[in-house]
Amino acid sequence: MIARITPVLVVDTVELCAEFWQKLGFVRTAEVPHGDILGFVILVGHGIELMYQSMDSVNADDATMGARVRTGGSSLFVEVPDLDAAVKAVDGAPIILPDRTTFYGMREIGVLDPGGNVVLFAQKVA
Repeated sequence: MIARITPVLVVDTVELCAEFWQKLGFVRTAEVPHGDILGFVILVGHGIELMYQSMDSVNADDATMGARVRTGGSSLFVEVPDLDAAVKAVDGAPIILPDRTTFYGMREIGVLDPGGNVVLFAQKVA
């Protein structure tokens, strides 16, 4: 049911975090600016994928999710082959990011796990 789980770490400054991981052999596979600075980056290395997003970028994307992350919750990006089945499997979990299709080709729905962490389920759009 789950194809991949990628941590999304929310930080004040994305660039410094990206540089840290690049020193450890990770490479940037995607970047999204937020104003004049880097707002989001995907890093890949050693069979691991890691994402960083700035707090300002999270707030601009979805204020509800930003408020949850700001109060101490973490965020997971969970790629699944069947988004509807994944959401059905966690029926009753509060939905904080309604069904959307993104510019980067994913259909996503964000829910809260019992610990208050954001779990963003995503399926590639055909």
